[in-house]
Amino acid sequence: MVLSRILLASSLTLGIAAAAQAQGNPSADQIINSLRPSGGMLGGTRGIRPVAPSAPPPASEAAPASTGPARVTRPSMPRAAVAAPSAAPASDAGPSVNLSVQFPTNSAELTPAAVTTLTALGQALSSNTLGTYRFRIEGHTDTVGAADANKTLSERRAQAVVTFLASRFHIDPVRLDAVGMGEEGLLVQTPPNTAESRNRRVQVINLGS
Repeated sequence: MVLSRILLASSLTLGIAAAAQAQGNPSADQIINSLRPSGGMLGGTRGIRPVAPSAPPPASEAAPASTGPARVTRPSMPRAAVAAPSAAPASDAGPSVNLSVQFPTNSAELTPAAVTTLTALGQALSSNTLGTYRFRIEGHTDTVGAADANKTLSERRAQAVVTFLASRFHIDPVRLDAVGMGEEGLLVQTPPNTAESRNRRVQVINLGS
């Protein structure tokens, strides 16, 4: 009976740990699948992206009734489910994945949680599947603080990610382009000085070979 209880407790613990891991960042295999090109590199991205609660589009965006020949259109997506356009067109150049990489406040030092996330990324980028591609490493912040300071901080954090990948996984830095986006290209649109964890992220974009 005692042994049965111990086994049951162990099973429950493993189940909770697995559930917690499933809710976190993607695994190396999931990152590979998200960044692997399918066909040409042109077109929309299909990477893993945190999705905000869906909201119906404004009435003004509803398509007007057509009086001409019928046209095939793509199903519309909720406005909050995709990243807002940024000033950098490369963000839509290829498959991408968004990762939550944790840093201390106003710091570019990697936390243990960040190292865990970036280890999966390093395994993916050094795999045979992705080993011949170049990647854009974008650092993003939320809107808390001054925009200029956020852009500088995001640049330092993006470079910290590149340094980690190059040193830990021996990925050629030539394959990695570190870019600080700051508050540009918010995943979730918010007013100024709004803390939003989903906007504090690193986006990895496949730029091709």
